Amino acid sequence: MCMVIFAPIFAICAFATCGGYHGHLQVKVDCAGRRPNNLSINIDFGYPFRLQQVHFKAPMCEAKREEIVFLSGDFSATAQFFVTVGVLAFLYSLLATVVYVFYQNKYLKNNRGPLVDFLVTITFSLTWLLSSCCWAKSLTDIKTVINPTEVLLLISACREKEYKCAATQEPFWSRLNTSAVFGFVNAILWSGNIWFVFKETDWYKTGQRFPSRTSSRKRSSEMRERLYSESSFEQPDDSFGPFRQDSITESRGDFDKQVQRQASINQSQVSFSLPETYLGKTVIYEKENKIASQGPVIFVNEM
Repeated sequence: MCMVIFAPIFAICAFATCGGYHGHLQVKVDCAGRRPNNLSINIDFGYPFRLQQVHFKAPMCEAKREEIVFLSGDFSATAQFFVTVGVLAFLYSLLATVVYVFYQNKYLKNNRGPLVDFLVTITFSLTWLLSSCCWAKSLTDIKTVINPTEVLLLISACREKEYKCAATQEPFWSRLNTSAVFGFVNAILWSGNIWFVFKETDWYKTGQRFPSRTSSRKRSSEMRERLYSESSFEQPDDSFGPFRQDSITESRGDFDKQVQRQASINQSQVSFSLPETYLGKTVIYEKENKIASQGPVIFVNEM
């Protein structure tokens, strides 16, 4: 949705600031009294920046006549490529907005709409990046050609030390700089929209419906570890080895001796109190003091 809102706006800002540019440079030539002083020369240029066609008349102080001077450089290819990408991106953004709002069902039918949108978005992302880089390089070259120092060197009178030449007005480059910035902003905007368009395609939905082997293997390993940790708590005491079993047997023998001693003491005492009971583990002794079964046992003191 953000792409639908901002893409047309940034596209307009990009191609409008470049395509509608018009620059003006003014220089002054002083022939030191041989001709009328402070002769102003106006140099106009603009889109599509075919500077080799830009020419102006400059005075020749010694011969008292004028010469025609041409600038150098043709930057129309990169400028027109940048503007064309901006116009096409603007038109496609408007078309995508209409489809998203009014033809959502047809857009999602047979997955053709998201797939076409995904491929077009990738194409515009690459073309915006390429055109912005090319236009930024061409803009640097244009500034070099229109530099007042370079322009004055083209005038024969200004190459003489006895004559004075200076630039009275220089072109403003802020508009062209803004166009290059908007070009890179569009490249970032369209590149970020690739993920959101990809989520609408059947490729992403198929990947979510059928997880990859790596994720399934990871889940199976986690399940095995969980089952192993749970089974380790349910193992019997025999799994701890013979040393653990012997310690348990000794502790049970000590407990049996204590129970027998308590029973003998209770039988020797005569009192009128209520019968005392002791709840503990039932131990049935055999000849070799082996444990046969366990359960609750009640010891009663006889009156």
